[in-house]
Amino acid sequence: MKRIAIFSLVALFLSCAGKQDLSPSETSKIVVESFYNKDNTTLKKHTTPEGFEGLKMIQDLMTAGKSGDSNFKVLEETSDDKTAWVRFTTSYEENPELFKLLKVDGQWKVTQQGPREKGPF
Repeated sequence: MKRIAIFSLVALFLSCAGKQDLSPSETSKIVVESFYNKDNTTLKKHTTPEGFEGLKMIQDLMTAGKSGDSNFKVLEETSDDKTAWVRFTTSYEENPELFKLLKVDGQWKVTQQGPREKGPF
């Protein structure tokens, strides 16, 4: 009986500690904050390879002198099975920003927009 209780607790703990499915908005917030805090490990985890390279190229130019709470606020969000768009504001930039996200292996990841590609908003 004691073994069953221990195995049940271990199984419950492992199931709760599994991968967390983040929404496009939650993923966008993580990417913004990791970008400005220069947490490239987290940034890479939540972006596609193209998205990471693009953000990494402009990171030093954009993050100079910007720190503190992001005050991330979603203005609009739309998604289908494979693609999502999130328009948001932060305390780091005056104008709203837009992220395109792709679902990769069941997880939302920020990617680069194509040249001349416009979002749905």
